[in-house]
Amino acid sequence: MPVRKSSRGCNASSTASPAEPGSPMLELILGILLAAGATYFVLLPILRPPVESASNPAVDDEGEDPADDMSRQTVALRALKEIEFDRATGKLSDSDYEQLKAKYTEQALIALRGAGALTPGASPGIHEPRAAARGQKTTGLTCPEHGARPEPDAVFCSECGKRLGSAPGYCARCGTALEDDARYCNRCGARVAA
Repeated sequence: MPVRKSSRGCNASSTASPAEPGSPMLELILGILLAAGATYFVLLPILRPPVESASNPAVDDEGEDPADDMSRQTVALRALKEIEFDRATGKLSDSDYEQLKAKYTEQALIALRGAGALTPGASPGIHEPRAAARGQKTTGLTCPEHGARPEPDAVFCSECGKRLGSAPGYCARCGTALEDDARYCNRCGARVAA
């Protein structure tokens, strides 16, 4: 008996739809357009540099390194950061640290005052004994741990972050005014932070 061949075993490509005649050409054109567009956007900053505008002064500072700033105030502030780091890593003893900190703090304050960065009467964060020694006036706001603060409009202590004695406190949850030394809000019962 003759064996019949089934149509299932035939070549699968004969059953698939024939490819469109313009498809390879369309793919080539789209590929060329995509490559040209990508090349254009890559070369755009080189071919057309940005226009310098006189109204934008920030463009002038764009390429400058802040580490190159050698002004008196920057040098003094960098020195303060450096001695803080040296103390934290154990390179400076406490006595040397206090001596250097006093020296560089004075230099920074002189430089800031000279540059007009501090307004007259504004306190740069001087500790209470120094302020009293110089005859500077301090406000009546006091911290329970650190005493009177030299900052005129302070609500919190600049050293520990606690609310100053005469500054009003408010609940973070409901906004109710808190009593002095309150640990919990009287209205909602929420615990009061520092």
